[in-house]
Amino acid sequence: MVPVEFRLYLITDRKLAPNGNVVAACAAALAAADAMGRRGAVAIQLREKDLDAGPLLALALEINSLCRRLGGQLLINDRVDVARAADAAGVHLPADSIGVKAARKLLGPTALLGVSTHAPEEVSAAAAAGADFAVFGPVFAPISKGGFAAPTGAAGLAAACRSAAIPVFALGGITPQRVLELAGSAARGVGVIGSVIGAQDAGAATAALLRALDNW
Repeated sequence: MVPVEFRLYLITDRKLAPNGNVVAACAAALAAADAMGRRGAVAIQLREKDLDAGPLLALALEINSLCRRLGGQLLINDRVDVARAADAAGVHLPADSIGVKAARKLLGPTALLGVSTHAPEEVSAAAAAGADFAVFGPVFAPISKGGFAAPTGAAGLAAACRSAAIPVFALGGITPQRVLELAGSAARGVGVIGSVIGAQDAGAATAALLRALDNW
């Protein structure tokens, strides 16, 4: 299993970013962590599902350059080919993707592999397949998109973490106050979209979330 060092998993959506500038939001988030002495505390999942391979690769290369300069890690949602071409840290696999074992075969033993999960048994299955971490949710009603499942709350997250042999990140409706509500869940950290990417000051939003995580 590849070590997971980050605490905040930033998932992109350029349609939410001010002026559509998702690169600027990512840069501000990474810079804020670096300024706090928390270099490496933020990882970015590039999740722009409507982009074709060429534009997606161009965006991945730009964000990966930021990650290398400011200490983050970049994972690409679903697209193993783009992850390899961009020399990203790894991939994030949704439920309908190629699967952990196939991704590991393609990317090798040092790639970070994350998996989306929605139930404790899915977290256990991801660990058994060789994933490095799981994102679990929705824990609260999502900020940035409509929910497709009922929020599990802190109790649901805690149940998923109890069954987990890999780090778990809470996703869905995450704010600094809600981070504090999840203390004691045994989660590794949180995943966010709208609360950072959609913020007018992505750096300040990132700093607030990292400070809240320090209280776990």
